[in-house]
This record gives sequence, structure tokens and C-alpha cells, in this order.
Amino acid sequence: MSTEVEELAAEKVAQIIEAALLAAEGPVTVDGLFKLFRDGELGAEEGRKKVRQVIKDLQANNSERGIELVQVASGYRFQARQDLSPWVSRLWDEKPPRYTRALLETLAIITYKQPVSRGDIEQIRGVGVSQNIMRTLLEREWIKIVGQREAPGRPAIYGTTKAFLDYFGVRSLDQLPPLDEIREMIEPVIEAEKAAAEAAAKAASASAENSVTEEDTVAEEVAESPEEPAVADDITAGQPADSEATDSSAVQHAAPAEDV
Repeated sequence: MSTEVEELAAEKVAQIIEAALLAAEGPVTVDGLFKLFRDGELGAEEGRKKVRQVIKDLQANNSERGIELVQVASGYRFQARQDLSPWVSRLWDEKPPRYTRALLETLAIITYKQPVSRGDIEQIRGVGVSQNIMRTLLEREWIKIVGQREAPGRPAIYGTTKAFLDYFGVRSLDQLPPLDEIREMIEPVIEAEKAAAEAAAKAASASAENSVTEEDTVAEEVAESPEEPAVADDITAGQPADSEATDSSAVQHAAPAEDV
């Protein structure tokens, strides 16, 4: 006996898809959402077409809300609106990780020049690339080894991943800003960091010089101060001497008296 599966109402389908997107740990593709339904639950029409229509409706319905449904490289996901980030970020006590300039430069080179080897990166930057930088990018799954170059030693060549695109909220590399635009955005930040570092170094140097000057002044004052005379010692030492002198005088005066 065959059991017919009842077609779900459009509102129910929308609720299921919305709940799945909210509960998922990461982005979900249209195929992933389509597989949530059994045969017949989406009706006789093409199921994926219905899923896409629900996604469009959800995007429109959330246009004025604090969250938005966006498409990234790995699928669709709900996320807080970017302009609300200053408030939403206060949910977490820890500060977001700060990446070094060397790491960001390395990531930018891989992103815009991929596929590249470590040697290519070092040639562009003009300095060596730390193994820790490459390890960090690989552990975060922002880059991956996409092959090996046909050259002595067969060095690995690197490219970016879908996780990298998801992190920056884009579907493809084409949506990234041009490299020249990134330079214009980064250069003021770099100059500000340099100025802040130089100011901090000058302040530390001035503080150290003031400390040394104060120590020298104290040392000079101690060296120039005269020694105090040992008045108490002289007085104390003189008391027994005076007493002995008195006793001796008394004996001298007493002796003739005995002779008489």
C-alpha cells in the first residue's frame, strides 16, 4: 500500500527553510535546503524553484530588520547587518583578533595573484614570509594548497577558499574591490599606525632620559652633601676621660695629706 505524501502549504515551506537557515552552523545551498523535504512535499513543480522563491521572499521580508539573508560562496545564511556591528559586537567580551600587517599583505597577494608560491610572495613583498603566517592562514582555512609548481623542489602553490569568501561576505573573487582601491584604503591606516608607533617610541625614550637624569641628580646631591660630625661620639667618649681625670686629681691631692 503506497502512502501519498501531502504537499506542504507555502507558509509551512517558508517556515522550514527559515528555521533551517537559522539553525545551520554555516551557509546552506539551495540543494541542501531542497533535501530537507521528502518527495511530494513541495508539490509536482520543480522543488528547487520553490526553494529559490522562498529565499527571495525571505530576503524581501527582512529588508527592514536587523538581520539579512545573504548569499555567500558556500550558500545562504542569516547575518546581522554590518551597520549594527558596533552594538552586536558587545555581546562578546574578547576583542576580535588583530592580524599583523605582514599577514594581511600575504593574504592580499594570495587573493589577487593566485595561484602563487611562497617564493612568489617573498619576491613581491621583498622580505621573507614567516612559516607562522602561512600556518595561521591554513589553520583558518582562508587559503589552501591548490597544486605544486613544476620547478626545482616542486614548491606548493596557494589559493583562497570558500571559507575565505564566506568570512568576508562575498560570493566570488569578482566581488572583491580592486587592488588599487584596497591600497587607497589601507595606506592611511598604515601611516596612522606608523605615526602612533613613532610617537610611542619618542615618549618612551623621553621617559627613559628623564629617569636617568633624575637618578644622576640624586647621586650628585648625595656626593656633594658634607659628612655630619660625630658630636655624640665625641661627647660620649669624653665623659669617661673627664671622670678619670677627676679621680686622678683627687688621688694626687689626697696623697700629701696622708704624708702630713
